[in-house]
Amino acid sequence: MESSNLPLRKWVWAIYLENTNLKGISSMKLHRDIGVAQSNTWHMLHRIREGLLPGMINAFEGPVEVDEAYLGGKEANKHEDKKLNAGRGTVGKSAVLGVKDRKTNQITAKVIEDTTKPTVQEFINDNRSEDASVFTDEHKSYEGLSNHASVNHSQKQWAVSTALGEYAHTNGIESFWAVLKRAYHGTYHHLSKKHLNRYVTQFAGKHNLRDLDTVDQMVSVVQGMVGKRLKYKDLIR
Repeated sequence: MESSNLPLRKWVWAIYLENTNLKGISSMKLHRDIGVAQSNTWHMLHRIREGLLPGMINAFEGPVEVDEAYLGGKEANKHEDKKLNAGRGTVGKSAVLGVKDRKTNQITAKVIEDTTKPTVQEFINDNRSEDASVFTDEHKSYEGLSNHASVNHSQKQWAVSTALGEYAHTNGIESFWAVLKRAYHGTYHHLSKKHLNRYVTQFAGKHNLRDLDTVDQMVSVVQGMVGKRLKYKDLIR
């Protein structure tokens, strides 16, 4: 909030509205709700997202669920000059990888450059303890992980029992993707690749705070904003 000319009351309302809207709040709606210019509320929301960025998360003890999602507009809905004309499905979309710890119900997620095995497995192993079980779908990039079990969604397999008595499935992390995608299409309608990772970490942060009371969620966000200055000119470069 450093150098902000907005009253503290406006900031409190903005943080409250962002935290209490499951699918987030757009800068257009926020500017109408609190009576501030849309350019200001867009900047405010990005600064609030800085407060939702997770701190250092200890390696998840597991079991962990891992899944990838793809965010972006449909090729068919793009203007002709924006179409890649390279097929359908994930073409033109950004890949996001998420890891959910069943024990703590915490999530970490980020936009990744590609879904190759080295990229995917590095992120997974960086966020789980060495002996944590990891459950995924049948994507080939997960093959070779230690303590790994998978379900084959293409064969309509949604959960399988493992030798340790645990169930291998990805239902938890898929529920997180469902919320994120509803926010994408229902609240924001478009997320630029430049800022996409901010929105991904925003929703991971909100998920990780959801068991707290609203006031405690707001306190956590403000504490997360301490020492982080995000200038408007840096956002639009």
